[in-house]
Amino acid sequence: MMRLRLPGVLALMLLAMPVSSLPDRAVAAPAVAASSITVEGNRRVEADTIRSYFKPGSSGTLDAGQVDDGLKALVGTGLFADVKIEQQGGRLIVRVVENPVIGRVAFEGNKKVKDEQLTAEVQSKPRGTLSRPMVQSDAQRIAEIYRRSGRYDVRVTPEIIEQPNNRVDLVFTVEEGAKTGVKSITFVGNNAYSAARLRDVIKTHESNWLSFLGNNDIYDPDRVEADRDLIRRFYLKNGYADVQVVAALTEYDPEKKGFLVTFQIEEGQQYRVGSVQFQSSVAALDGNTLRGYSRVSVGALYNVEQLEKSVEEMQIEASRRGFAFAVVRPRGDRNMDAHTVAIVFSVDEGPRSYIERIVIRGNTRTRDYVIRREFDLSEGDAYNRALVDRAERRLKNLDFFKDVKISAEPGSSSDRVILVVNLEEKSTGDFSISGGYSTTDGALAEVSISERNFLGRGLYAKAAVTYGQYTRGVSLSFVEPYLLDYRIALGLDVSYRQQLANSYTSYGTRTVGFSPRLGFQLREDLSLQLRYSLYRQEITLPSYLANCNNNSANGLLAFNPTPAYVQSVLGGVDPTNSTSSGVYGYGCYGDGESSLAVRKELNDGAALTSALGYTLTYNTLDNTKNPTDGLLIDWRQDFAGVGGNVSYLKSAVDAKYFTPLVADIVSVIHLQGGVLNKIGDKDLRMLDHYQMGPALVRGFASNGIGPRDITYRSFGVTGDALGGTKYWGASAELQMPFWFLPKEVGLKGSVYADAGSLWGYQGPTSWAATGEVNTSACKCGMQYDDSKVVRSSVGVGLIWASPFGPLRFDYAVPLSKGKYDVVQEFRFGGGTSF
Repeated sequence: MMRLRLPGVLALMLLAMPVSSLPDRAVAAPAVAASSITVEGNRRVEADTIRSYFKPGSSGTLDAGQVDDGLKALVGTGLFADVKIEQQGGRLIVRVVENPVIGRVAFEGNKKVKDEQLTAEVQSKPRGTLSRPMVQSDAQRIAEIYRRSGRYDVRVTPEIIEQPNNRVDLVFTVEEGAKTGVKSITFVGNNAYSAARLRDVIKTHESNWLSFLGNNDIYDPDRVEADRDLIRRFYLKNGYADVQVVAALTEYDPEKKGFLVTFQIEEGQQYRVGSVQFQSSVAALDGNTLRGYSRVSVGALYNVEQLEKSVEEMQIEASRRGFAFAVVRPRGDRNMDAHTVAIVFSVDEGPRSYIERIVIRGNTRTRDYVIRREFDLSEGDAYNRALVDRAERRLKNLDFFKDVKISAEPGSSSDRVILVVNLEEKSTGDFSISGGYSTTDGALAEVSISERNFLGRGLYAKAAVTYGQYTRGVSLSFVEPYLLDYRIALGLDVSYRQQLANSYTSYGTRTVGFSPRLGFQLREDLSLQLRYSLYRQEITLPSYLANCNNNSANGLLAFNPTPAYVQSVLGGVDPTNSTSSGVYGYGCYGDGESSLAVRKELNDGAALTSALGYTLTYNTLDNTKNPTDGLLIDWRQDFAGVGGNVSYLKSAVDAKYFTPLVADIVSVIHLQGGVLNKIGDKDLRMLDHYQMGPALVRGFASNGIGPRDITYRSFGVTGDALGGTKYWGASAELQMPFWFLPKEVGLKGSVYADAGSLWGYQGPTSWAATGEVNTSACKCGMQYDDSKVVRSSVGVGLIWASPFGPLRFDYAVPLSKGKYDVVQEFRFGGGTSF
């Protein structure tokens, strides 16, 4: 602890006199010359440096006030544990006791926080001067780090260990204590939404048996305060224009050893949009011409997010039309009786401000141009707050930064603005080992490495290796999000995939190819992707599944009749069709071969597919991982025949609509359909057809729906699934959490009904091949089922957003099916990354 002995004028007066002859009243000490200052006790600090703190007047002497100022300045340096000043005759003696030098700073007992993080926080540094107030401040900083991680019982004790030569070691001993979590979250005043629904909105979670896998249950006052805004925004989005989250009260419960959080809410009433009007005070700009950019419609629930997006779109459009300083301001007039809001968009002339500079701070890795290209404005442009807000949102969506904040500061003149972009970067690389098992693909493992901000240039790169029971492959992906400085994403995928035979298919495939693509963001909710695909695909099949055994001398005829034997006995008549003739041709597989279509494509060799395609996506989902509201529509087409030896046109649409119902139940409507058309004179391959199963109607096996080879059904054998050229599907599902489990567990149940159909096989049905046993040609024919029967099912499911990855279990019972469809009532799948 620093001590100041006899400070001020009185101290100098007392020191200037012998104690035995102290007069009745003090007399001012005489001034001393600055050159007569003597320094004692200094070991590291130069005497001249100490003298420099005493500033003499113009006469070259120091009076009492100047001596006092010098004393205070010395103490303020923090270099000295003690400073004393005495005056002896005409000399001023400055005696100092220097603070020791810190040899090392160490931490003991810290298991949850690394030394590197603590070292960066403390102000006491090796080779620096020891300051006891600074040490106490450092101890408080360390404790605050632990409190931010939820450990409020932390104790930090600094210890100073003396070393030779006036050096010390500084050791902070940390007693971390147990993690202090949030034991309960309650809501007061919530009538429209249940507590369970509101817990889904906020980031803070209650502690439960899975809390060790995350940190959202840790009490963080900043996060609780942010949750207040999330609750308010949720209500404003759903029509409650008068909502107020009055307070977020927190209380530590010693018995539960955790915090109790209570949110007090005043909901107000729910409003709908009564009318929408447009006004403009800007000459030559008619407000009604901006109506098409409004996302607010009469009769809809009042939604502040749609209101804000409307303002942004209209203001940007006004800027495009040359009204750079136009400002769109919404106004809402409430009708309490009718529960409606009359919205007026007013377009006014805003202040004429220009952007002087854009200053970027905090990007140690990401290049400046990666950040600047997210702005639709630059230095010298008119200041437009809507464009600035859009740039901030884009920077956040990059997922390169923990925090993004753009602020406007005054420039060099009243009409100049400096934009300051404050960033906090985060790790953008991922290394994952994924594993899983499904009833379709069997056991599966994947090792991948990816980087979202490759080389700090905003590039995306990923390499993955997959090895599974039935699937193996390698893939490389690369994306340049700004091609030639335009907001066009260029991607390239290169892959090799081997699909092995399994219980659903008798054959395997090998596919190798690449696909470049271009992506365009037409609007925030509308995107377009153009692609080109070039890949080589071939069928793999063991020889015993591909022979044409037509030899009547086969010694196994009595036990396993060959097709030739059956044909000779029956005189070429199909036992299931008395009108058929010998061309029916059992002659190609009665002893276990694969279907004719499979063997013909094997015989034809590898196919080279060269295709152009595009996908148009409309997405208004509120959450891409766990949506509860919004619409997702994909429309895609692929045209094969730009080179290669395969030609077709594939068109498909997939639409999902999510909407919340009562009591946290979410309704999901899923519609899909597709058509495969033959182009030119090239026949369609079986592999080009749509293959459908549980992705269309649950309760059926993979490739279990649609046209199927039934040539030898009379022997109780059905062949491979052939696929179809047309399909449709419809599904209605209700998803709901389990009320008796914490939401953080991530378990939801579902009930659903599916219906759909696949039909229209147009692949090979006959083939003149050369037998492998005898060399004579055998004409092969194939019978197949291609009924248009509607397949339908009902079922229940269990959806778990588990710490080990997403898992889903389904049990579905078919209500209607084709005669030869393959049923699989139970199905599950999932995986993990770590």
